[in-house]
Amino acid sequence: MMQGTQDWQPSASLDMLRLRARLLVRVRRFFAQRAVLEVETPALSAAATPAPHLDSFAVDYRGPHASASGRLYLHTSPEFPMKRLLASGSGSIYQLCRVFRDGEAGARHNPEFTLLEWYRVGFDLEQLIDEVERLLRSVLAGVREVPVATHYRYRDVFRHYAGVDGLLADADELRACLEQRGHRPPEGMSAADVDAWRDLVLTHIIEPQLTGLVFVTDYPASQAALARIVATTPPVAARFECYFDGVELANGFHELSDAAEQRRRFERENAAREAAGRAPLPLDERLLEALAKGLPECSGVALGFDRLLLCATAAKHLEEVLAFGIQRA
Repeated sequence: MMQGTQDWQPSASLDMLRLRARLLVRVRRFFAQRAVLEVETPALSAAATPAPHLDSFAVDYRGPHASASGRLYLHTSPEFPMKRLLASGSGSIYQLCRVFRDGEAGARHNPEFTLLEWYRVGFDLEQLIDEVERLLRSVLAGVREVPVATHYRYRDVFRHYAGVDGLLADADELRACLEQRGHRPPEGMSAADVDAWRDLVLTHIIEPQLTGLVFVTDYPASQAALARIVATTPPVAARFECYFDGVELANGFHELSDAAEQRRRFERENAAREAAGRAPLPLDERLLEALAKGLPECSGVALGFDRLLLCATAAKHLEEVLAFGIQRA
């Protein structure tokens, strides 16, 4: 007979779970005070995001209205159906939901986690950045002091902390930057994939040096995802990320509304998946049709609620803020 274990117990303390509940109430109060509508959208979809760096969980469904393949995907973000609501005239909306990403487990990752995502009609990126900061101050009041935010452009945060231009440095310069600081890049990295080299410099050199509240804007156009492109020299994405003491907390876009351009990006992402030996994923045709009908001018952001709890407390691992992480699921 196997000896009993304590795995049935929560990994988070009851005090942490009480704090979690209190902060969820504050989030909802914040948006209620601004007349932002809370919505719920399906966690299952016939489509999936083809982003090469994300892996979706697939499930089999054989009931009524099943597709020919019988396959559905658990969402990695509620973004696509929320944009369908925006195109239908919902106005500004937010959602607190569980999302799912395969292959992600560690101190700051769990395959299932809570995401706060919201879209503000008529907001530009600067207004949304300001609202993210206001939300953090409101939700963390009396729990954790939120310092005055520091703002960097992507190329400048690279210059400041790594000594290279984040937009213009090539793979050789980025490799040298890593090696000079004692980081050995993985074998087989392609010099053509400059974004992969940028990400290594960002995660290994820059993020550990970030303290306090930091917003980074003007990402490379190649990292636009679902954001608009700004026609500067060189072009940049209308995108920001928010860091709190080096923890990547939120990712925001001035949302792309061009259906044809969105389809081209999806197709490029699927091609990148195939080039890496991974299966392409079905495109969300309903989203593309909604964009073609007309997405209102808006900006949106996704914020990791579990990571917010890390930032609010002395916790070092997500298991400390989750009732049951993947090891106890």
